[in-house]
Amino acid sequence: MIIIARILEWLLMDSNSSQLRDPLSSSARLLLLFFRRRIFLTLLEGSKIFPLSVGRTAPVTTVRLLLWTQTYRYTSRVRQRERLVFEGFDLDFIDTGEATLRVRHGGSGPPVLLLHGHPRTYATWHKVAPLLAADHTVVCPDLRGYGRSSKPPTTPDHEPYSKRAMARDCVSLMRSLGHQRFAVAGHDRGAYVAFRLALDYPEAVSRLVVLDAVPIGEALARCDAAFAASWWHWFFMGQTTKPVERVISADPDAWYQIAQEQMSDEAYADLRAALHDPQTVHTMCEDYRAGLGIDRAHDDTDRQAGRQLTCPTLVLWAERDDLPTLYGDVLAVWRDWAPDLQGHGLNSGHHMAEEVPEQLATDLRSFFAGS
Repeated sequence: MIIIARILEWLLMDSNSSQLRDPLSSSARLLLLFFRRRIFLTLLEGSKIFPLSVGRTAPVTTVRLLLWTQTYRYTSRVRQRERLVFEGFDLDFIDTGEATLRVRHGGSGPPVLLLHGHPRTYATWHKVAPLLAADHTVVCPDLRGYGRSSKPPTTPDHEPYSKRAMARDCVSLMRSLGHQRFAVAGHDRGAYVAFRLALDYPEAVSRLVVLDAVPIGEALARCDAAFAASWWHWFFMGQTTKPVERVISADPDAWYQIAQEQMSDEAYADLRAALHDPQTVHTMCEDYRAGLGIDRAHDDTDRQAGRQLTCPTLVLWAERDDLPTLYGDVLAVWRDWAPDLQGHGLNSGHHMAEEVPEQLATDLRSFFAGS
């Protein structure tokens, strides 16, 4: 009887209890709640009354009501917290033809597309997007292969995870939302997608913002010992002789070492859920494999053909990251690509949208306004 009482105590425990407070995502907690309820109802099957404690009994219907009330209360708390992170933003899954992208979108005004980097999801913009939404329609997708967007099958040349393929997704996504022409800002791997998007679809991109990146072709052409020492993960994740997926998935938290204090609880939970999905880890590695091969080939071909960006371009870099150390004059790397170029450093580490969101939003709004 004591064992049964302990099981019941666990089944009725508040899901937000400190005894259950761990890095589980909201979805995982809901699944836990569901299975606890199913276990309990299985125990009750065939019984009309079940002892809750010494000297007390309750009808099965009463216990069912308690359990469903607990589920409703917890679900309501989760939904309320999600609303506070992207308050006023819709959450949709949009089919782009080649992939299905999870996307947050909201606000009002000229459209702006925000593209996250590795290993983030759209939630990396949770502090910046609301600041832009006052005078812009803001669209924040998970890139294909990342977060909860779909993971198209891989191929030997890694083309499904090329920046050109991701750019196709972005154009299709924006057109499906009614935006034929828009500004785009990309960070890290998302910056490579934004760059490719502006090159391949000049009629669609009005302004380009690159955050903490130089073109992949330029980075690899300038690669030296300093770059290899700092950015070794490009080659570790990009090689296929000894695929790295098993190494990462053995302990994703140890590998990525995410600075949780820079993120909201909800953004962190969303990211952590993605990092613990082996398929997502695989497709993120495919992004890097495409970078070392087909993406570089695309950049080199465009460079040889003299192709340039036709839209105004803003480059921002993190002063406390390694781009200034590697390249000195970061804008000099971009000048052959972007005739209409401006930029400066920010007093930030690599993840600007999480570390200095107000400064970043101010710079973006000023640039998007044409000032």
